[in-house]
Amino acid sequence: MLRFSRVIVACGVLLALACGKKEVRHAPPVSNYSYAQLDGAVVTNMTLDLNVDFDHKRIDGVAALDIDNPHGATKLYLDTWAMRILKVARDDPGTSEKTGKKAATPWTLGDSLPLIGRPLVVDITPDTRHVVVRYQTGADARGLQWLDPEQTAMRDKPYLYTQSESILARSWIPCQDTPAVRFTYSARVHVPAGLMALMSARNPRSVHPDGVYTFTMPQSIPSYLLALAVGDIEYRPISRRCGVYAEPNRVNDALWEFIDMEKMVETAEKLYGPYRWGQFDVLVLPPAFPYGGMENPRLTFLTPVLLAGDRSLVSTVAHELAHSWSGNLVTMADWDDFWLNEGFTTYFERRITEALYGRDIAEMEAVLGYKELLDEIKAAGPGSKDTALHIPLDGRDPDQVLGIAPYEKGYLFLRMLEGTVGRKRFDTFLRKYFDTFSFQPMTTGRFLKYMKSELLDNNEELAATLKLHDWAYEGGLPDNAPRPESARFARVEEEAKRFTRGAPASDLDTGQWTSMEWQQFLAQFGTLETAQMADLDTAFHFTKRNGEIQRSWYLLCITSQYEPDYPLMEKYLVRIGRRWLIRPIYTRLCETKDGRRRALRIYRRARPGYHSITRDTIDKIVDWKAANRRN
Repeated sequence: MLRFSRVIVACGVLLALACGKKEVRHAPPVSNYSYAQLDGAVVTNMTLDLNVDFDHKRIDGVAALDIDNPHGATKLYLDTWAMRILKVARDDPGTSEKTGKKAATPWTLGDSLPLIGRPLVVDITPDTRHVVVRYQTGADARGLQWLDPEQTAMRDKPYLYTQSESILARSWIPCQDTPAVRFTYSARVHVPAGLMALMSARNPRSVHPDGVYTFTMPQSIPSYLLALAVGDIEYRPISRRCGVYAEPNRVNDALWEFIDMEKMVETAEKLYGPYRWGQFDVLVLPPAFPYGGMENPRLTFLTPVLLAGDRSLVSTVAHELAHSWSGNLVTMADWDDFWLNEGFTTYFERRITEALYGRDIAEMEAVLGYKELLDEIKAAGPGSKDTALHIPLDGRDPDQVLGIAPYEKGYLFLRMLEGTVGRKRFDTFLRKYFDTFSFQPMTTGRFLKYMKSELLDNNEELAATLKLHDWAYEGGLPDNAPRPESARFARVEEEAKRFTRGAPASDLDTGQWTSMEWQQFLAQFGTLETAQMADLDTAFHFTKRNGEIQRSWYLLCITSQYEPDYPLMEKYLVRIGRRWLIRPIYTRLCETKDGRRRALRIYRRARPGYHSITRDTIDKIVDWKAANRRN
């Protein structure tokens, strides 16, 4: 396997020369999945002009890049993926005054490497401060998902959305696609009449009749937070700084579901300081979206599965909001340190949940996360570095390697620190951390050094007791890991035992159980008899509940071979693209007799509607390549 992260890789002969320059050999180094040279010319601002072409399913773009070049580099290195470069020009001091336009400059487009694509290497001078790239996205632009009208809720207009995390921004904008580089941007976007365009920037509230939209993002962001969505979209305000976007037939449901957004922002600010991004809006996407949410600044993307009708899944909104501090504000410098984004955010999310809805709710979330983490540690094997906080990716696809450990082990680590020094002191430390390193990249080593100094007062004996190295760099859980517990779950487990001892489902004391309690209830059963499954089905109608409860129910259906709900499970898998929901169902199907055949049959129907990130995951589970070879 090629090893890309922080190692030098030869890229082969560069192609597509311009300006009559003879073919040359050049092997730009690759660090953290990017060709960007952080000690050379670095992009600080983008001015974009994008034409969204639904007929050809491509973006025709112009990216004007402002660069900082303190050491006088003569090359600018950009990342691209499946992209056609049409023209490159630069603007040196005095050039535009003499010619009235930017001068074309030699450039090369290198051979492609797996995962990271092709380097665009632009000739510059030590004085160059502006470079302009004219380009077209390709059919294999993995960061773009083009949806036909029938794949949307309204079913009458097409839709486009981007997913730039982890390393997919390069497929729709030539950029330095690494979280270590931050930049501001502005954009002018042209879309078909009647559609609205939105970005991770200052956004419109209504459709522009001419289909032309302008955007500005004055705060610097890394490339994985670049976002664009185009579709039949409407807006509803919640407060002066919070609101929801969605398709017209979903927007009022979204307004009701997420009405607590302003309260969440106020709660977060009381914990860790002011919200620095101006606006906190969410966009409910079509169901193909592969994640629960994506924390694009000013415009969080959400799956429509969260529209449960009972506000039972709003913790995802709290999670994405928390990213406004941990991730968007203080950002991991390296994908190996993903926990610096997600572990902090999971901790912060549960503090918001606790403040708004009570500690028992937050603790149930923690227990479910703890169980998922233990399952992942068991599956990875003892000592696997894939369950460390700092995960050495070694060139593997971050979207396919990074699992639950950065979230839940990171959460437990911070909870352990809180328990060691006390909540008040820990909150003071976290707020200072966010203030001190705002709009900067962070590494595990740098954080540990800062934490030892600011939180532990450089007490090396205490640091050793806390087993910081084991937490950060070893797999599994150290023996000082907190273990979340829930009294409410204990009562749920007792009701599950009553059912297995013969109590009818209708006699169980389910009261006002939350979504989490239903998930915990269903997780108590290995296999059940058909009559027991039918009893549960009749009493509780799990197939009509929210997407997370349905996930738990369908897993039990597969284990218990409860065929009556298989057709509904198939509709669920075809309709929903959120990877976390469907991955375990495909996995369990493939573990059963004749289940792989069923999984493949369903997947053939569902796959065209899934995002490439989801497809890459499910392809491996069902052995898609082998199945197609046999056919």
